[in-house]
Amino acid sequence: MKLKDKVAIVTGGVRGIGRAMAEGLAEEGASVVIVDMAKADLAAKEMIGKGFKTIGVKVDVSSEEDTARMAEEAVKSFGKIDILINNAGIYTSLIPGPMENITVEEWRKVMDVNVMGMWLCSKAVVGEMRKAGGGRIINLTSGVPFKGNPFLLHYVASKSAVIGLTRALAKELGKDNILVNAIAPGFTLSDGIMDNEIQLKHFREISAQARVLQRDQQPADLVGTAKFLAGPDSSFITGQTIVVDGGAYFH
Repeated sequence: MKLKDKVAIVTGGVRGIGRAMAEGLAEEGASVVIVDMAKADLAAKEMIGKGFKTIGVKVDVSSEEDTARMAEEAVKSFGKIDILINNAGIYTSLIPGPMENITVEEWRKVMDVNVMGMWLCSKAVVGEMRKAGGGRIINLTSGVPFKGNPFLLHYVASKSAVIGLTRALAKELGKDNILVNAIAPGFTLSDGIMDNEIQLKHFREISAQARVLQRDQQPADLVGTAKFLAGPDSSFITGQTIVVDGGAYFH
């Protein structure tokens, strides 16, 4: 129970990677705030049924008003904020294609959620983390910036920005004992990806073949890294991006 008495916020926590991480942190004793655009209350009820301390909050992470309310609800329910997992993002709904096919509206939406959303959520919680004497911010990026994957240019650009945001924020908040790190998954068979037949067709087989561990990556494969970065064993690690992709990329 390495996270006993800790309070964690997990954005995009209803399904897939976010849900796996929310349950993983709860298993270590954390109280968890599940944040999502829909069904956050239902996900919280399901976790409460497993014996976890959880609430659900409906939030659009690209809204400053919503993210401020997210922090307020966390403090109201659990008294503080120790951990933020910035997992919410636009990916599984995207259709791969040439850069000429991306609309300005879609580009802006991806950037608003995937980059600005992480900044707004971090901005909302940092004051409470300072009050608590420190905290952990864990940003979900991707392995694609390191490989320059084509045909999802806006997504690759947004996840490249997350790596820079992580490094800069780590330096800015280090004096406050707030550690900021990122996790870069490979192509993961989350719930959303399983609903996207085009992405499965384009990326599933080629991703598995590129790995040293030649099997599909599951959301559960990322939980151990999230627990590590959220817990006491990583207390001298900040500004880092840990690639968790079964050995598809070495750097």
